[in-house]
Amino acid sequence: MAKFDVIIIGGGIVGLATMYRLLQRQPETRVALLEKETLVGQHQTGHNSGVLHSGIYYQPGSKKAINCRLGKLAMEEFCREQEIPFDICGKVIVATDERELPALERIFERGQQNGVKCERIGPERLQELEPHAAGVQAIHVPEAGIVDYKRVASRMAKLSRELGATLHLGHRVDKIEPRGDELVVHSANGAEHTTRWLITCTGLQSDRTAKLSGIVPPARIVPFRGEYYQLVPSAYHLCRNLIYPVPDPNFPFLGVHFTRMIDGQVECGPNAVLAFAREGYRKSDINLADLTESLCYPGFQKLALKYWRMGLSEMWRSASKRAFVSALQRLVPAIRSEDLLPAPAGVRAQAVAADGTMVDDFLILTHEHVINVCNAPSPAATSSLNIGSSIVDCLLKAQ
Repeated sequence: MAKFDVIIIGGGIVGLATMYRLLQRQPETRVALLEKETLVGQHQTGHNSGVLHSGIYYQPGSKKAINCRLGKLAMEEFCREQEIPFDICGKVIVATDERELPALERIFERGQQNGVKCERIGPERLQELEPHAAGVQAIHVPEAGIVDYKRVASRMAKLSRELGATLHLGHRVDKIEPRGDELVVHSANGAEHTTRWLITCTGLQSDRTAKLSGIVPPARIVPFRGEYYQLVPSAYHLCRNLIYPVPDPNFPFLGVHFTRMIDGQVECGPNAVLAFAREGYRKSDINLADLTESLCYPGFQKLALKYWRMGLSEMWRSASKRAFVSALQRLVPAIRSEDLLPAPAGVRAQAVAADGTMVDDFLILTHEHVINVCNAPSPAATSSLNIGSSIVDCLLKAQ
């Protein structure tokens, strides 16, 4: 039975960033990371669209706003030091008709309050930035960027090993047992490890891991699959960088958009539909236990009742490529069905409270000798190094 000062469960970018930051601050700490997959960054991190978010959308003073702004700077510094390619390419948020202008103005005001460099622009300037985009007005955010978060995660794992961390891959945690002033962490493969402190960063499984650690989280994870297409190379010219719509203020997702990836490909999407498995990246992926849990959860039922019209629209876009193309054409009218190929989907771990409200901010709870990251949706990848620093601050203060 191996003994550690700190065990981190979850090898996504938040868990890895926390481990890396802890070892930078306290290199003598005996740290282990347990990850159920055989590689790190295999779920939300590995299915991320790769955007370095500016923080323009988030409520001023919220954890998302603060961590995104500081985390983006930290991520850029990390990538420069580690010679990981990234590109501060800029983005446009486009109002396609006059009815969207009040919402566009609110986003602009939030950006100003959050210290984001951004400007309101008209159709002529929009055409200079994105010649194929159509809109009546837009916000230009020159400091938004792109990066490969899977590569970032792999580098964090490598650096942490060099600093003395132990990474146990293929170790799915199925029991956490208090024993005196320590915790015993049991893996499904029979391994046991003891620790003085436990940090859980398990994304799509975060509510379940929190229960294993001894708390009842205030929200349950409901998985939403985001489906994408990618442009064929002959259509890359239709999108120079990042083209986003004005998000519907009555719906909690950003809407379909265009994202140039760091490798030059262009993704289009996502929609947002209930995934039939927590790790259900394909439409055919069905886990009856996961699906039953989602459908029977009062929080999801209330959420679905509130947003049923939008939900049906998202499901129709999932079933109909023509409907998906039609949504994309609002931003880029020249796009055609033959310009699009199916691309890998992602699954968002969305925390939903029992009253049907989506937990909008990062949610990190401390209980005795356990720190649980219960909700870390986008922009968690952008924010990960600062989230990790905040968790380390919490740990060191509690010790």
